[in-house]
Amino acid sequence: MAFYDFTLKDRFGNDFALEAFRGKVVLVVNTATGCGFTPQYKPLEEMYEKYHEQGFEILDIPCNQFAGQTPGTDEEIHEFCTLRFNTQFAQMKKSDVNGENELPLYTWLKSQKGFEGFGKGPMALAMSAMLKKLDKDYKNNPNIKWNFTKFLVDREGNVVARFEPTANMTKVEEAVAALL
Repeated sequence: MAFYDFTLKDRFGNDFALEAFRGKVVLVVNTATGCGFTPQYKPLEEMYEKYHEQGFEILDIPCNQFAGQTPGTDEEIHEFCTLRFNTQFAQMKKSDVNGENELPLYTWLKSQKGFEGFGKGPMALAMSAMLKKLDKDYKNNPNIKWNFTKFLVDREGNVVARFEPTANMTKVEEAVAALL
């Protein structure tokens, strides 16, 4: 399987083939509406507006697997994002990113780029401390650790980077810009 071989469900339940993104730079993000990282929607939308005309896409996949921080329906999630952050990028149906019901796309993404740590700083330390309580072996598996984990896919469909939610959004933007 390759990135362009996957099909997801959009927020209306319709098939959305990733083939539509062939030749584009794509940032795949599992999102949440009630998370401490939810304000990342703002820089994500800013990046989308800045680079969309150059072939940049964001694939928003809401997920309720982390502390139930995305409790709403697909329509409620969309309304929240568009009203609060004016998001314009593609939003999919709320889905699992880990476990037996995870999207096949996420199985593939995690096989391409595993977990490499949260980096440095207070948020990284807080995430590490929290995850040690939830999964003592969290450092040694590729699972998505929390909301707003990002995978960067180049124009050929290769996963070139994984950014944990603690990653500096300026660094994410720099990586996106370098591929455009």
